[in-house]
Amino acid sequence: MSYWTDLRLPAECDLVVGTYDLTAYTIYCEHTEPLRALDVVTRYTALAARIIHDAGGWLIKPIGDAGLFVFRAENADDAVAAMQTLQAEGDSWLAAEDYKGHMRAGLHCGPVAVGRIGRYGDEQLDIIGKTVNVATRALRPECTLALTPAVFRKLSAASRKLFKKHTPPVSYISLNDRRPR
Repeated sequence: MSYWTDLRLPAECDLVVGTYDLTAYTIYCEHTEPLRALDVVTRYTALAARIIHDAGGWLIKPIGDAGLFVFRAENADDAVAAMQTLQAEGDSWLAAEDYKGHMRAGLHCGPVAVGRIGRYGDEQLDIIGKTVNVATRALRPECTLALTPAVFRKLSAASRKLFKKHTPPVSYISLNDRRPR
């Protein structure tokens, strides 16, 4: 069993919450048959879920070309490593599928409510709270991976060296990214 399957619901807990999405998705869909786009996004989501789950996280849900995922707060390094792996493997995979964009992600850490939501009898695991909204806003168009200070503070010294501070608002972006304007 795992933390995720053993969790008693509903619950409130501190989690690293992340969102990822694919750049150039609108353009891709304009030039791609719908069933082909669905096939590519379905297989990409399976890749993302495998990488996130293998690192100890949980893909809460895909949202079209995007996804919402969580890691335990004490596993912030694993969340960052999973996103770096998804960028490396996923971007190569997308290129092989003739997809011209790339994956970008934003991470925040804080309290969320975890529970089951949906049509009665068919509820799905979901997370609710301000932390989710902040994680979504952490996505930056010009950055491949952006962290809020709350996540950065949870990282080991080695993981912190992979990021540089960007203000305002404060976020930490990959060393490989140009500073946003």
